[in-house]
Amino acid sequence: MNRRPAHPARHVRHAFSMIELLVVIAIIALLIGLLAPGLGSARRSAQTARCMANQRQLITAWTLYADDHAERVMPLAYTNTGQQTSEGDNIFWWGADGATSGQPDHASGFLAPYLGTHRHDADVFECPAQPRGSYASQGAFDDPDALTSTYGYNGYYLSPEHTPGWNRRIGWRPWRKAFEIQRPSELFVFADTLILFGGSPRSTALLDPPALYQRAGRWRENPAPTTAFRHNAAPGPNATAVTARADGAMIPAPSDLDATLEPALGIGSASATNAPHYVPDWQRWAHALVR
Repeated sequence: MNRRPAHPARHVRHAFSMIELLVVIAIIALLIGLLAPGLGSARRSAQTARCMANQRQLITAWTLYADDHAERVMPLAYTNTGQQTSEGDNIFWWGADGATSGQPDHASGFLAPYLGTHRHDADVFECPAQPRGSYASQGAFDDPDALTSTYGYNGYYLSPEHTPGWNRRIGWRPWRKAFEIQRPSELFVFADTLILFGGSPRSTALLDPPALYQRAGRWRENPAPTTAFRHNAAPGPNATAVTARADGAMIPAPSDLDATLEPALGIGSASATNAPHYVPDWQRWAHALVR
């Protein structure tokens, strides 16, 4: 009797059921939820580390500048007639502002000779925690690539006569030498900065104090402080600003909640008064009306 040959076994493929797919998706979503905070924290830590490295270069260059100029620290800017570049741009500590030429030039800054190489970009002047597009660049141009700096220099205390915006009122104060600086371990030389300009955030080269000098020893609260607290957390009570102190230390500083102007953007001050971080001798200005 003839028998039909047995058919070879067929491999039957079973598709995933809807329930199985939903379980897999739920597991993936759970893993992402568990990993995301850690990844976000690692990214913020990396940004803070990069920002500290940037400001370490700046404070080292600042120290070398003073060494080469009889201990006199660097000015914040030259903006008077005859002190600009040949194109007419104002020269800030970070570079020429492009006011006339239309393009900033970091190679013209006071610190450029001490930063090791001729820089064609603004990396050392830009905080990675303040991404491009989140603020307008300083100056009279709207080009998003025309970067200036998201760090500020404490010219208000260190070089009053060469601090635009304030020099007419405080220019009689002494232009400091490095050895004259009081409480160098606490004084901010550089820090993360940002300013509200017409309701929008803008970069600024100035690290302004929480109180501004008026006259005859009178001070008033600064309505537009510039210290930016953008590290370690979203803008809020736990956020910090990276600061470079006069003794060369790099220290993240928390904000003073009573002195914070714009919590949503993290702009404010590290203390409610000028001492010790911004203007350590502010209480004696009324008794020192001459150099």
